[in-house]
Parts: sequence; structure tokens; C-alpha cells
Amino acid sequence: MFYISAHAPSAPVPDLRPPARSWRFEPCGERCVILVFDSVFSIEANREAASVANILRTLASQGALPGITDVVAAMVTVGVHYSPLAFVTLDADASPYDVVCQALSAALLQSIGATVGNTNRIEIPVCYESEYAPDLAAIAQACALTVDEVIAAHTADWLDVLMVGFAPGHPYIGLHPQALSLPRRSVPRKRVAKGSVGIANGQSVIYPAELPGGWNLVGRTPLDLFSPFNDVPCLLKGGDQVRFTAISSREFEALARGESL
Repeated sequence: MFYISAHAPSAPVPDLRPPARSWRFEPCGERCVILVFDSVFSIEANREAASVANILRTLASQGALPGITDVVAAMVTVGVHYSPLAFVTLDADASPYDVVCQALSAALLQSIGATVGNTNRIEIPVCYESEYAPDLAAIAQACALTVDEVIAAHTADWLDVLMVGFAPGHPYIGLHPQALSLPRRSVPRKRVAKGSVGIANGQSVIYPAELPGGWNLVGRTPLDLFSPFNDVPCLLKGGDQVRFTAISSREFEALARGESL
């Protein structure tokens, strides 16, 4: 079985989703505009946000949107950071914010119906043995499942990376089947080991470093989710898809040492 590392390119899967056909703008300070695709979470709105963010990043990198300094996708929104000085001279009768909104609308409307890049699919190896999964038995009890059934449900399908946030490289992944629905822990841990995979609220997260956290720990991956020294620091981004795959503790240790299986 092949596992992608934080340094290797993932296999692209064609993504023909068009960008969103409706959105609204909201100001966020003097250097950011928020594109809002829905007021509540849905997979459809999340995919629209990820797709539009990918388009805007591409256009900005190609110089088609000068003045855009960063594009950040969230659950159902996209934050577009810009330099007001780059837009203030484009229309003397409008504010930089209004000019940015006009430029974004024009760019996205022109892109509707076009192929929107690729969706990267990445397998995430996870060790579910007790040393790496301190909450697995409790998760099984809370979900009225056996441990093996929890692992089977957690590894069953390709899942969307809904967003990256909370900490650099920290992904929110979902949605899991209803059988894995449970809340976060009532008492968070002060320290959660790097690579720990937690589940709650129908989603999984992966801790890119030792951090505090209140998610139920179902396993741990040896992959590096974040490295500031890489050209692309984060292994995952919103719009990617991942599938968790079970490995043994011996395989975990080998991958952690940089060995191939």
C-alpha cells in the first residue's frame, strides 16, 4: 500500500465542479472581504467555498487579480485579503472595498462552468492500537459499536477536508456516518500528541503538533501535517479528500522513521 508523505505530490483526481453561482460579500476590516456562500454548514456550500478559493488563488498567482495578498477558505466562507492601495486608484468614485468586490464578482462570473483544477486524494495511515488510541474503547461504547466497527466506519470512505484552521496544518475532515456521531470530551486535554486523530461532531481532526484539545482520540498518524520549511507548508487544504487506512504499530514506527512499507 502506498502512503503519501508530506513531501510527495498527491495523485490528482479531476474536479469538474463549477464555482458558486451565488454569494454575498461582507467587509472584515480594511484589508479583507469575506465571500459568504451560506449561513449554515452544508457539504455543498463547503465545496463551493473550496472551489472558489482555488480559483481565486490561481488567478492571483497568475497576476489576474493584482492586489490580492491571500485567500483563506473556511467552512462556508472565503476570506480574501487585499492591499487597499492597489485598488484605490482604479475608481475614484468607489471605495477600495467596492472595487475589490466588483473585481472578484467579474472574475468568478467569467469562471463559471470552467474546470476547477483538481481534487487531491491522499491516504492517511492511522494506527488504532491502544498506545496510539487512548479513547478508542470509550468511543466504541459511546457509539454502541465494537472497536473493530469503529475502525471500519472511520476508514470506510473518502472524506472532504472541510477547512484547515485552529493551528497551522490542522484539518477538519468529514462528514462521518451517523454511527460515529459523538460530542467532544467534557474535559479537554492539556496535551495531545502530534499526529493524533480525533473525532467529534461527525468530523475528524489531526493534530499537526503537540497541542491542547478536547476531541476523542481514535488513533494517530506518523505523517507530518505541517512543516514551515516546505514550499507548501500544509499537507492538506480545504477541498482535498482523504481516506484513513489502518496500520500496525510496527508500520507506524517505520513510517515515522521515513521508511517505506
